[in-house]
Amino acid sequence: MTAPFAFDPARLESADPPPVEVVNPTGDPLVMLCCDHAANAVPGHMQRLGLPQAELDRHIGWDIGAADVTRALAASFDAPAFLSGYSRLIIDCNRPLPSPTSIPLTSDGTTVPANQALGDEQRRLRAAYFFAPYHQAIAHRLDRVLDQGVVPFFLSIHSFTPVMNGRARPWQIGLLFEHDTRLVAPLHRALSRRDPTLTIGENEPYAIIGPSDYSVPVHAQARGLPHIEIELRQDLIATREGAQRWAALLHDALVEVMADQALRQIVPPR
Repeated sequence: MTAPFAFDPARLESADPPPVEVVNPTGDPLVMLCCDHAANAVPGHMQRLGLPQAELDRHIGWDIGAADVTRALAASFDAPAFLSGYSRLIIDCNRPLPSPTSIPLTSDGTTVPANQALGDEQRRLRAAYFFAPYHQAIAHRLDRVLDQGVVPFFLSIHSFTPVMNGRARPWQIGLLFEHDTRLVAPLHRALSRRDPTLTIGENEPYAIIGPSDYSVPVHAQARGLPHIEIELRQDLIATREGAQRWAALLHDALVEVMADQALRQIVPPR
């Protein structure tokens, strides 16, 4: 990594956003939302990681449309939501820190200059500023809610590119899970009832497998919370109107699912 791209907390400016945005912080914690790849921002002094802005605007820089869906769901459920403040290319808030994809050298064919030959101190600084505050905010709120005897439904909102490695992805929405499957079939049915034309993937186009993810395994699965990671195809939510439509569909389907109070319980993790 060359010096011009080095992260220095002392060089952050007022125009640089905070590492975590909490939407509706006093909302009803029966539902809690997170969006790990909400933003494509980079601190000004890191010079866009050596990339053109057009690269940061691609799906490699963030989950296009996911923040808008998350905000809309936070409003419709009156729920708190936690959104990451910076690009996943600085550090991925949905990867364990030891993962080789935590700070990617390349992404979908694009080399990230600022991530080449990155030293341990730069990795530590990035983790301390961009990664830790986001997850600490989620963990602290969850622990307070659980101490109050409330079991929240934990929803992690993501989006995926319509075409990857030259292959079109047929799903409009994917439901991701690992060991705890209790929300998968009910949500699949609720969505299909509202739109029978939907192609709904289960662990498609991605799957939560061990260390591949961070937020759901650490915050929801480890606490035994009812949870689901939702992937939406980016061309469907790239506009504010599209995001609102999908948030409304998800809200209605989730309300149906969450009416089953048997789902709102702690299930000890495997």
